[in-house]
Amino acid sequence: MTTITSASVNKVSEMAENLVGSEILKIAGEVNEKIRNGEKIYNLTVGDFDPKLFPIPQLLCDEIVNAYRAGATNYPPSDGLPELRQEVTKFITAREGIEYAPSEIVIACGARPIIYAIFRTVVEKGDKVIFPVPSWNNNHYCHMSEAEKVEIVTTAENNFMPTAEEIRPHLKGATLLSLCSPLNPTGTVFTKEGLAEICDLVLAENASRDADEKPLFVMYDQIYWSITMEGTEHYNPVTLRPAMRNYTVFVDGISKCFAATGLRVGWAIGPAYITHRMRAILSHVGAWAPKAEQIATAKFLANDAEVDIYLHKIRADIKTRLTGLYDGFVRLKSQGLKVDAISPQGAIYLTVQFNLAGCTTPQGNILGNARDVYKFILDEAKVAIVPFYAFGSDDDNSWYRISVGTLPVDQIENIITSIESALQKLK
Repeated sequence: MTTITSASVNKVSEMAENLVGSEILKIAGEVNEKIRNGEKIYNLTVGDFDPKLFPIPQLLCDEIVNAYRAGATNYPPSDGLPELRQEVTKFITAREGIEYAPSEIVIACGARPIIYAIFRTVVEKGDKVIFPVPSWNNNHYCHMSEAEKVEIVTTAENNFMPTAEEIRPHLKGATLLSLCSPLNPTGTVFTKEGLAEICDLVLAENASRDADEKPLFVMYDQIYWSITMEGTEHYNPVTLRPAMRNYTVFVDGISKCFAATGLRVGWAIGPAYITHRMRAILSHVGAWAPKAEQIATAKFLANDAEVDIYLHKIRADIKTRLTGLYDGFVRLKSQGLKVDAISPQGAIYLTVQFNLAGCTTPQGNILGNARDVYKFILDEAKVAIVPFYAFGSDDDNSWYRISVGTLPVDQIENIITSIESALQKLK
């Protein structure tokens, strides 16, 4: 009889062994532990929505119920229901000005498996992947794909959006450029000129490659594109430079624009030779969106009036929260407190700064890095936020993400007051 040693039982793949857990989930665990222990915490960490504050569209909800009652509980096609892919085609043509056939669209259970499938489709072991930091999860997808990550460290001066000049030195030999606008975690967007310059770089790089070389692809995550503030316009590579159609794969879905994070309906849009291979990968993973939700989403997207009503309301409700917090930080800064904020542009996030390194707490502790500052704000102000180190930045970065999807409007002033009180205790 073979004896199984403890070493053989515990051995896993190198990828799994070295995969770093989510810093955001770690922070969420710390916050939830405090809440379970009875502390009153203003939790501004999660990139999600409170359904009581941001319910999904009623028509979408009704159609989901109708679909389940009609027995839509079996497998959907691996690339998504034809009627949903058709409605996505109409939706993006009318609202974004980009035209793709239903055969160039793949439906999956949210943006995450789509991003994973894009990586697995175009990236091989050792390929270079370029992405900005801070950004959401690119480092983890690089690890799972065994890619060589090339991080573009962005700055507040450029609203934490990568520029063409920052990207230019890294393009030779790269396989994938990962971009997101509006950006998670910052809620900032590409300008028309800034994105056009990046597109020109990509086109020039691909024109310089031999016919047998793999192209440089762009993954363009625009899951928040419809949540932009008044005066801010969303741009995409294909509209600005039609030739980018050959190299761009979009990430999109209903999770954010319709506060439907739990419904798990997302889509990829791109050249058929890419999306068809993504479909094969996703079929083996089993990452299709539930059939009833697909049926309901198709019917909802077909109702332009209901879509318009909902988008108008969610933008207004998010703007109220983001601008309320932003105005509060501006007020604190005007009082000489060591904070700052970037005017909100899109998504559900406000980028704020706590420039507190070197300050001394009432307990006599000196705040060193972002982890110390995050903990001080959590313990003293009872406000939970996410440091940029959770998005790939160094832990001495003084900027943080605030998410407003679970924030009641009547708590905004209390949060600002609580932060003010905590900051005034520092020396």
